[in-house]
Amino acid sequence: MSKFLARAAGVLLGATMLAGVAQAETVRWARASDALTLDPHSQNQGVTHNLAHHIYETLVDRDTAGALQPRLALDWYVKEDDPTVWVFELRQGVTFHNGNAFTAEDVVFSLDRARSASSNMRQLHATVESVTAIDDYTVEVKMSGPSPIYPNNLTNTFIMDKTWSEEHDLQEVQDFAAGESNYAVLNTNGTGPYMLVSREVDVETVLALYEGHWAETPPEVTEIIYLPIADNATRVAALLSGNVDIVQDVPVQDIERLSNTAGIRVETGPENRVIYFGYRFGDEPLRSSNITDRNPFNDPLVREAMALALDRDAIQQIVMRGYSIPTGVATPPFVDGWTPELDAYEPANVQRARELMAEAGYANGFTVTLDTPNNRYVNDEAISQAYVGMLGQIGIQVTLASRPIAEHSPVILNNESDFYLLGWGVPTFDSAYIFNDLIHSKTETHGTYNVGLYTNPELDEMIISLATETDETVRDATVAAIWAQVQEDRVLLPVHNQVLAYAMRDDITLAVHPENQPLMTTVTFD
Repeated sequence: MSKFLARAAGVLLGATMLAGVAQAETVRWARASDALTLDPHSQNQGVTHNLAHHIYETLVDRDTAGALQPRLALDWYVKEDDPTVWVFELRQGVTFHNGNAFTAEDVVFSLDRARSASSNMRQLHATVESVTAIDDYTVEVKMSGPSPIYPNNLTNTFIMDKTWSEEHDLQEVQDFAAGESNYAVLNTNGTGPYMLVSREVDVETVLALYEGHWAETPPEVTEIIYLPIADNATRVAALLSGNVDIVQDVPVQDIERLSNTAGIRVETGPENRVIYFGYRFGDEPLRSSNITDRNPFNDPLVREAMALALDRDAIQQIVMRGYSIPTGVATPPFVDGWTPELDAYEPANVQRARELMAEAGYANGFTVTLDTPNNRYVNDEAISQAYVGMLGQIGIQVTLASRPIAEHSPVILNNESDFYLLGWGVPTFDSAYIFNDLIHSKTETHGTYNVGLYTNPELDEMIISLATETDETVRDATVAAIWAQVQEDRVLLPVHNQVLAYAMRDDITLAVHPENQPLMTTVTFD
């Protein structure tokens, strides 16, 4: 395992934007699941963002080493006479796919749309007070206070064409959780390197090169055929038979076999994503439990017992075949605020867990349903199945409800789960992103993925303060204090940090992306 991690870290740190001279061609790109929607401000979800990055663009982006880089904004800085204002100088000569010119008004429209009530991106812009176009290529974003990390929040906030959006009545964002739709769900008009040709949800999406894109060097891939293939064996068989060219979600059980297969290249590397279990807090009885007068998860002894029942090492060795990094904290090592001390975890101890269950008054256990996706994360359903067995050893009898991510997401967003598995990437590389979404009490602007409805007013105040704290020492201390409370309360039950594997034809080069959002613009052909 140590050799693998060393090699994976080398892939991550050494990866750059690859360039070369080779023939341009179609790439058939297979994933385990499809984008949830094409409305770029509806869902803060990695697979959805990954597809959108080919069609739409953001003001700033990250390279494969994690550094911010220009995209539609060439420069960004705090205004000299007002530390609460961020200034963005925009790229000129950019056009949308329909020929409309990109200007500051499109940025104003898009940022306002992204921070609106039905947008799943709104928490990233919670401290924005106003967005103003100073001229055609300058935008000022007024914050509620100094916000030193705000540009980090923009890497998945896509810019839409204001004129096109208004023509198609797209001022309101699709409310995905409510089952709503709009024109942008199946139609696009971005400034990105590829245009939408056709889309059949969960079957195939075709993108073609946008000849009017601003980049000086066009990508070698001229057409993308994006193929969601949920079944692991079918996805791998499609690569081996030559029916697809790149498989982004390689099952761990197939990594070694594919690595030793002639004509196939496999790239591996750590992802900036933690996989965790969560549970409902509060006195109200659980919907799916046989305990009808109280909530067992609200007892800290039960949460401690559940943590001691979780054998992370067994999951790494058996379920993940070594391709995971067990952790005791719900943040990857990439993120500011992570420490080795937080990352440490207690080894599984079933006997002690049983004693805690008895002490809490649950010597005979209880029943509950665990909601899990089965096509979103690496071996997600198998991880949940393994934990079901572990919990059974301490008397918690779990019914597993496994669904595709498109069905799992509404359950999560509507807070309809008693007990669930989820993964969380951190595109800002800062702990505040985790706190804002997973820990803060659920409000109009925060706690979107606080599925367990955990609430702590003191923590809420500390979390809000991070957005405008400019003293790095003070901010670091606040982050550490929040993590200490989160760990003490066992708000989340982390399992491991995810490790990725991409498999492809051996004449293709595509490095693993730390956000698991590879761009086909970076593909080169030998």
